[in-house]
Formats: sequence, structure tokens, C-alpha cells
Amino acid sequence: MAGLELAIILPTLDERDNLAPLLARIAEALGPTGWEVLVVDDNSADGTAEEARRLALGDSRIRVLQRIGRRGLSSAAIEGLCATAAPFAAVMDADHQHDPRLLVPMLAAVRSGEADVAVASRFAEGASMADWGRPDRERLSGFANRLARRLTGVALSDPMSGYFLLRTETARTLAPRLSAIGFKILLDLLATSEKTLKISEFPLDFAARRSGESKLDRAVAFDFLAGLYDKSFGRLIPTRFAMFGTVGALGVLVHMAVLYLFLLTAGTAFPWAQAIATFGAMTFNFWLNNFLTYRDRRLTRPGAVLRGWLSFIAACSVGAFANVAVATTLYDRGLHEVAAALVGIGIGSVWNFALSSRFVWGRY
Repeated sequence: MAGLELAIILPTLDERDNLAPLLARIAEALGPTGWEVLVVDDNSADGTAEEARRLALGDSRIRVLQRIGRRGLSSAAIEGLCATAAPFAAVMDADHQHDPRLLVPMLAAVRSGEADVAVASRFAEGASMADWGRPDRERLSGFANRLARRLTGVALSDPMSGYFLLRTETARTLAPRLSAIGFKILLDLLATSEKTLKISEFPLDFAARRSGESKLDRAVAFDFLAGLYDKSFGRLIPTRFAMFGTVGALGVLVHMAVLYLFLLTAGTAFPWAQAIATFGAMTFNFWLNNFLTYRDRRLTRPGAVLRGWLSFIAACSVGAFANVAVATTLYDRGLHEVAAALVGIGIGSVWNFALSSRFVWGRY
């Protein structure tokens, strides 16, 4: 790989059938030498990593990073950017929605110093999303871009673009301070950099996915908001803990709803109603945390979900005990009941977060 200049980072999840034709398109756009492709795969069930290794056996320009126990487009892109020796790197999707032919002018802009980051924009003059055929997603992307610009101050027509190119030195310098939350690494990079990065935009004809299904689900909006939160307030309160606490607050509402449901409609005695409400709130919190807070480590297999749920119940039970013990001790020593209760809730929340992060969703 003497003369290696450009690395193309492909974060993948179930993209097996898209790899070979995309690599052919990249080779056609860039020529035979000077580049490599890093397939960063989140342990796809469809054998994407195995397909990438098969292709790599016949092509030394292809490398594979198979991640076990880690998920998320942003974190995959960061690992890929830090795993290449190429002085320049591009991040793009593997689903054929991004045109590899743009790599040539994007690389020229960054190499010449015209730009620190070259961005393929769906909203720049001359761009098109007609082939995508998803006007609903187009409107949602436009709204997200406007919100991102307003909250982060990034002056870019498409800060939510997943197709960009920059010097790897820039990426490695910013990597320790990136949040790696969500699925839009470009916004993370631009908002993290202390100096204003020069940007060149290139109009992108955003195409339809070639094969497979979109990875965007209903949790993506929450991912996006979590990423914006992290850039704004993450240094004060860790983002994942804030998400955990938000779910806990919703769990309180569920607890009260279940409690009064059994007290008022079923005539259940208070101890039993309280126990049922506690159990119901814990179950709700586990489900929502699994779906949102720990989306990158989501438990999906029935056995893993059952074990995770039981572990979460056990962790929250310990947290509840710590809550009551601390609050009672402070109250007995003269602290007002409201203040004592709030301190107890805070201690219990931190304890639940620590135990859940370690024993339910793995090391954090």
C-alpha cells in the first residue's frame, strides 16, 4: 500500500449484498491505487464481516474491523478514522445512497487546503433527492438540519450528512472529545472543534438504497436529541445518565398510574398495589432504557432480554434500598423530609445507573 492517500470508512450493519458492487464503484471512481476501504462492521447477523473478509482475500485494499458488543454509526466511524495510516479519510454509507465519484473532488478540496472538511450535501444548490423517493424523510432531514444549525451554530446546509472527507490528523485530534452518540458523526466533529473548520460543500444526488433495509427506526429522533444535548450540556451531566434519569422520571408517572389503578378500580390493599406499581415501573424503565438509553447495546435475543430484565430488577432493588436508607438517616438527623427524599432519590439513581450499566448492558 505504498502511496496510500485515502481511506474510505464504511460503517456497516447487515450490508452484505451491498459490499461487492460498492467496492467496484469505488475502484472505478478512484483508480487502482492510493486508497483502502475499512469495513467497520457491528457484528452483522447477515454475515457482512465474513463477506468483507472474503473480498479482502482477493484485494489487499480492503480491511475489516468486526466490533463485538459495540454498536452505533458514530463510534464505528471514529474507530475507522483512528485505524488507518492514510492522511485523508472519507466516511460514507455502504447502501449506495452516496455517490463514490464525489470522492475525487472532495479529496482535491481538502488536499489543496481549500477546505478542512469536504461535505456531500443533500441540500446544496444542484443537489437532488428525487431518486430517494422519500419526501417524508426529506422533510424530517430538513427540520433536523435547521435545528442542528440553530443549536450548534454550525453554518452548513447539511450538518446531518453522513458523507464527508477530512484529514485523519484532524479526526484523531478531535476523537478523545467526541461523544460517539447517535448516528451523525459530522455534526459531532464540527461542534467539538474549538477552531472553526473550513467547509466545502458538494451537491449530492442522494440515491435510493440498493439492497437491504434502512437502519433508521423510531429511536433515531431520540438519538439526534441526545447528540445535541451532549454537545450543549454533556460536560455538566453525562448524556447517558441524563437519558437514564429521564426514563426514571417517566417511570415515576407509570408507577403512580399503576398504583392508583389498583387502589381505585381494583380495591387492592396499599402494600400490594405499591408492590405491583413498583414492579410495573421497573419493567417499563428496563424496556425504555433498552430501547433508548442503551440503544447501541440493545438486548434483542429472548434469553438476553430475560436475563437483562432480571438483572435490572435486582439492580433497582439495591438502589431502592440505598435510597430509603440514606433518606431515612438524613431525616433522622434533622434534614427536612423533602430534601432528605431528594438526596435519597439522587443516591438511588446513581446507584441504579452504575449497576445497570455494568451488569445489564455491559461495561460502560
